[in-house]
Amino acid sequence: MKKIFYTIAGALLLGLGSCDSLDLAPIDYAATGNFWQNESEVTTFMYGLHGQLRSDYQSLLNLGELRGGAMVDGTSSINTSLNSSSIIVSNLTTASTGISNWNGYYGRLLQVNHFIEQLTNECAFLSDASRKTFLAQAHGLRAYYYFMLYRTFGAVPLEKDVKVMSGSIDVVSLYMARSSAEDVLQFIKDEIKASEEGFAGNSAFDCYTWSALTTQFLKAQVYLWSAKVSTNDYEKPHQATGTADLNVAKEALDKIISSGKFGLQEHFADIFDYKKKKNNEIILAMPCDFNEYTNWGVNFVYTPSIVVGSYYAPDGNKMVDVLELGTAGIVRYEWKESLVKSMDLTDSRRAATFLEYYQDEALTKFGCSMLKLLGHMESGIRQWDSDVIMYRYADVLLMRAEVENGLTGKCASYINQIRERAYGDNFSDEVKYVDGSFAENELAILHERDKEFVSEGCRWFDVVRLQDANKQPLVFSAEAAYPKVYGEAAYPVLDKATEQHKLLWPVNVSTLTADPELKQTWGYNEAEGK
Repeated sequence: MKKIFYTIAGALLLGLGSCDSLDLAPIDYAATGNFWQNESEVTTFMYGLHGQLRSDYQSLLNLGELRGGAMVDGTSSINTSLNSSSIIVSNLTTASTGISNWNGYYGRLLQVNHFIEQLTNECAFLSDASRKTFLAQAHGLRAYYYFMLYRTFGAVPLEKDVKVMSGSIDVVSLYMARSSAEDVLQFIKDEIKASEEGFAGNSAFDCYTWSALTTQFLKAQVYLWSAKVSTNDYEKPHQATGTADLNVAKEALDKIISSGKFGLQEHFADIFDYKKKKNNEIILAMPCDFNEYTNWGVNFVYTPSIVVGSYYAPDGNKMVDVLELGTAGIVRYEWKESLVKSMDLTDSRRAATFLEYYQDEALTKFGCSMLKLLGHMESGIRQWDSDVIMYRYADVLLMRAEVENGLTGKCASYINQIRERAYGDNFSDEVKYVDGSFAENELAILHERDKEFVSEGCRWFDVVRLQDANKQPLVFSAEAAYPKVYGEAAYPVLDKATEQHKLLWPVNVSTLTADPELKQTWGYNEAEGK
């Protein structure tokens, strides 16, 4: 008997608290024979898929930022042990991969694949419009997961279908080799096209669910990456396409800009204000509520028992519990002093992003807490329920600057929209950006992104994608790097001569052992003399 089983209860628990569909009684365990009976069940499954997306929020930082060269490794300023230090310094080997099992993405893809299969071949009760919208969302989610896999591992297995085991378990039928880098990227583009086609004529928008404009944002990311990043592969590598894909990214970004649905918040801090959730800068966010789902904001702020009364504020006074943490707080992730102080004091992003303090009265031993995930106070207790923002309008403008730099070299107007908001009344010709060479513009865009998107999962992907004058990734540039010790020389995040393979992540041994069809990520065996 052929069976596919999937758990709905877990997905519902991760579902969106603001969604009426969660008022439905949860289906604890369902087989294909007694599910997919009406549109309410389809809607429930789709919110479950969004719940799975939200549960992946830590991957934004883990895959998109830790390795970017702006974070502290080892021990924090309050002497706590920092998480993920080996990843932060890119100490990745075939024996120490930092993440395992493809970061868990194939479990999520199984659910998306099953949803697409059911709605493509079954569910006759759905109207044509409903079916197209559901499939548009699912294809968008599938493109997103594969894009995260592609930017992380390059060539990965392309699992598009739900494999069904009939009778005795046929393990061999589950083996799957990595597809080529070029084929994976093309599949992602095809998924985006399918999502666009499904959303045709559908302008509905809610920043907590996948929409047509979310697909346009992802499309811009994908085509910008395709245009600028070459991906090594043994079978068929991807060679950066340049102008053709830059123009596709431009078209996608312009659709978002011209939609009239988005704008920059007047004040940078407002983006992350608990009272201003779902503001018009947000394109896609992972919703959190203290009665239903919270995030890991506690890992970015000081421990009061260590800091309060012992450390010093920048004005020289002893620290008080300014964040009202009570007994909460532990610094497991911290950003470099050189990154924090790259923002001048008139740039509102500095104070809105970081609380700065020092171990010593001489103000020489720097530390900071990151403030974007503070949540809110409820009955005297801090609740860690800030939404985790995935896509926002400021990124549209800075991607548009990057596209324009590749096409015309004229990107200053987009950069200055971001700077004008950041500086407010302090915006002047002294901080206004003036177009320079291609390389100067790329570096300016990178550093603007550094200040704008701290903790939002961008910096690693940015230094891989943005380029120097020779069209080499800025991950190999000392000029783009932040020194480990403030005031000392900076070194590239990766050494071009010996670490090109580390542009991608290795696959852990147990995953390779479980599937003899799999090969290690490009370059790792050669680098380790295997």
